[in-house]
Amino acid sequence: MTDDTWGQVQDELLKTVGKNNYKNWIEPLEFSDMNNGVATFLVPTNFMGDWVSRNFGDKILQQLSRAGAKVDRVAFNVPKFPAQPASAQKAPRKVVKQNGDLPGAPLDVRFTFDSFVVGKPNELAHAAARRVAQGSDAGFNPLFLYGGVGLGKTHLMHAIAWQLQSQSPDLRVVYLSAEQFMYRFVQALREK
Repeated sequence: MTDDTWGQVQDELLKTVGKNNYKNWIEPLEFSDMNNGVATFLVPTNFMGDWVSRNFGDKILQQLSRAGAKVDRVAFNVPKFPAQPASAQKAPRKVVKQNGDLPGAPLDVRFTFDSFVVGKPNELAHAAARRVAQGSDAGFNPLFLYGGVGLGKTHLMHAIAWQLQSQSPDLRVVYLSAEQFMYRFVQALREK
């Protein structure tokens, strides 16, 4: 199978699954190789690979067969060193930690406002996150994001941090889980 064949399959999948599903789930797939009847695709995350496999695996397999590829099944793998989107390459790779005692997880370079897909369920959250990231008086502090799985809460949090850091490189930004935050908050209260 060639990249041209995959391009033809992508065109058919766009018609079959719809524009939103295509943009979110099919477009990020990158054809890797074909071995022993297995078409392998690279995906950004394991979650995405599992989701695409469950929801679109049969359709992808069907379209590949129709395009003339001799394929028995499809597989989705996360590359060991994922490629960064162009918008993420402009952002710093890691959170600048000026103080060694600040705990935190690294920011994901893929989660920027440029790569965020805005839809009806998340447009209000997106607008609020943009205002917070501009550093203006948003009228709400703190910003509280709540919603179902896959609507972009984590993506927006990372995007806010990336934009704030790009505007003010000396700004101290820490990305914490709720558990880490509560632990540090209680610890600070105890130690005054």
